[in-house]
Amino acid sequence: MRTAALISLILLAMPASAAAAKPPVLVELYTAQGCRSCTDANEHLNRLAERPGVLVLTFSVDYWDYLGWTDTFARPEYAERQKAYVTRLKLREPYTPQVVVDGQEEAQGLKAPEVDRLIRAAAAAPRNAPDMRFVGRRRVDVGSGRAPRGGAEVWLVRYDPRAVEVAVRAGDNRGETVVQRNVVRQIARLGVWRGRPQAYRVPAAADDGLRTAVIVQVPRGGRVLGVAQQPNGAPAK
Repeated sequence: MRTAALISLILLAMPASAAAAKPPVLVELYTAQGCRSCTDANEHLNRLAERPGVLVLTFSVDYWDYLGWTDTFARPEYAERQKAYVTRLKLREPYTPQVVVDGQEEAQGLKAPEVDRLIRAAAAAPRNAPDMRFVGRRRVDVGSGRAPRGGAEVWLVRYDPRAVEVAVRAGDNRGETVVQRNVVRQIARLGVWRGRPQAYRVPAAADDGLRTAVIVQVPRGGRVLGVAQQPNGAPAK
């Protein structure tokens, strides 16, 4: 009780501009270095990554590795995250390139106009996100708000903001160089949020070049309630 009250006071003391700031639209790209049709989607999302008010996260999946090239950034947990969206959005199966916007809408990554339309709609929609604030290097506070029944999940994401070039030497993209931005390198569940102010410990990062974002989301591939990015000048470790 005492801890929750203290966090509430901290959040109330935040500048009005910080408290009123609208969280970015979360745009998740599910792609693979061995996916022949993903190149154009990668390029479009790379450009979107520079747009204010949008957080693009590139998740590499591993289910195309059997074609001959092992994706250098893929992890099983990224494909599991995509499968949760498949179930929630009542899709037949996971595919690439796929774009998921704020956990609520999805589109084929090759359909750039549709992706842009979903982002505009999400940006214009009312947002009732909880206040979120990084405190130092190792803590993030999530304030009070309306939580779904059973609570929401708080996720840590670490991603590389640099343009990363990968020379593909086998499979469908053999001989091609794949360029990706905001490649996710780590995702971890920090805990549950039930609508009351709570502090979460942020684990250390393995790479100083990575940036950190925290996502509050309805469990099992549900809608995104809030997103906070660690300030650029703050080290992730």
